[in-house]
Amino acid sequence: MGDIKAEDSSHIEMDAGATKSGVTAEELEIQQALRNYVPGTEAEKKLRRKIDLHLMPILWIMYILNYIDRTNIGNARIAGMDVDLKLDAQRYAWVLSIFFFGYLICEVPSNMILSRTRPSIFLPSIMLTWGALSAVMATAPNYSSMLAFRFILGCIESGFFPGVLFVMSCWYTTAEIGKRFAIFYSAAVLSGAFGGLLAGGITGGLHNAHGISGWRWLFIIEGVATVGVAMIAKFILLDFPHSSSVLSLEERQLATVRIMADSRASGSSNGERLSHWEAFKAAATDPRTYAFMFLFVLDVGAGTISYFIPTITKSLGYKTVIAQYMTVPVYAVATVCLNICAYSADRRNDRRWHISGALTLGFICAMVCAIVEKPVVRYVMLCFVASGIWSALPLILAWASKTIDLPAEKRAIAIAMINAVGNLSSVYGSQIWPTKSAPGYTLGWGITAGFLGLGACVAALIPIFIKLVPNTPTQAERALQERSERVAAEAEAM
Repeated sequence: MGDIKAEDSSHIEMDAGATKSGVTAEELEIQQALRNYVPGTEAEKKLRRKIDLHLMPILWIMYILNYIDRTNIGNARIAGMDVDLKLDAQRYAWVLSIFFFGYLICEVPSNMILSRTRPSIFLPSIMLTWGALSAVMATAPNYSSMLAFRFILGCIESGFFPGVLFVMSCWYTTAEIGKRFAIFYSAAVLSGAFGGLLAGGITGGLHNAHGISGWRWLFIIEGVATVGVAMIAKFILLDFPHSSSVLSLEERQLATVRIMADSRASGSSNGERLSHWEAFKAAATDPRTYAFMFLFVLDVGAGTISYFIPTITKSLGYKTVIAQYMTVPVYAVATVCLNICAYSADRRNDRRWHISGALTLGFICAMVCAIVEKPVVRYVMLCFVASGIWSALPLILAWASKTIDLPAEKRAIAIAMINAVGNLSSVYGSQIWPTKSAPGYTLGWGITAGFLGLGACVAALIPIFIKLVPNTPTQAERALQERSERVAAEAEAM
């Protein structure tokens, strides 16, 4: 396998001569190497631990800061930004929404760039850029400038989440990536707790220090922290299996072969691949893509509550600084529930009922918040609304990835489509908590409950939908499967 060069874990360059049936010698060599591959060896376990050490801790920290820099706008609002920039409810909603326009526009192009560069340079570079921009946001003098900053921030941050998913898929097998994705995503939830602690300390302790408002200090300090971590990440992150200088030659070969073996076990061909257009056409014509897209839209739409949790806690009667701190238990409870749910789903090999159950929990608690206005009751219910939303989200992506599994190129496009359209719901989701509905916020709670209740029903019905509306493979998919079967047959006959 020493002479096999991979552009990534699923792309093998082929230049050998072809057999009469069109199968190249390179493909046959790959099949032979894959047949000799023995999973679960001590060498592979050691390699996996090394991969974990270089990826999981730093990516987890980077994602915490990514989410803090995205959502600290809610903490800044209750710390006086709305007064200084003259933001009424409608203007604040647009400050939130404009971020996602930039995010949606640049998400796919960003991943295209990543696939042709080095992750250890690309991911820290965009992180350094958005951190610097977050710090500069502290200088925003008015509503218009804040809109511009948020739009550009969305463009830059759009490359991180899908980029990390792409990198993780290049290093981890199907059996390994589930729990690791749940751990990675828990950083987004836990960032709310860290964000609340930081916001409370910064806005309360530094307000008017050197004549600068507390909310401006919040942007400055969190932005500078992001820049610092970005500089360190460059020296820790791995590139792709075939090109990471941190690994020895034997480790790079093993990292490449085990991912190819995992793709082979899933039925993917190690030879020809679908083109970008063929993969897009295959994903766009698969009804399963739209079923999961609808479910994801509902969950992410309900998840826009994260931008209003500081406002909601303040509406319960807490003062500004205390309201910041009171957001911490909400995210802490959600983080615990998320990991318990993910572990249970993997252990029982179930996604359907775990997602449906989590969304049902959120639905019931949101309904209680819409009806009951007692602060203590609302606060407790808020914790479990957040838990239901964020426990379901990573499971939806994992379920979609396992269901729309062949070919790999189609799966990548389908997940990108689901994630992109799902985040579009954040645009209108940010409009459902108008200030005029305070302090009850009945509209926001009612719509959130509707999203979650409908989502629970959709999750339960998706397997039935898949059986009633089967997918018809495209011509390119059928040709790829036929070639894969032909290569395997010739290799077996050798």
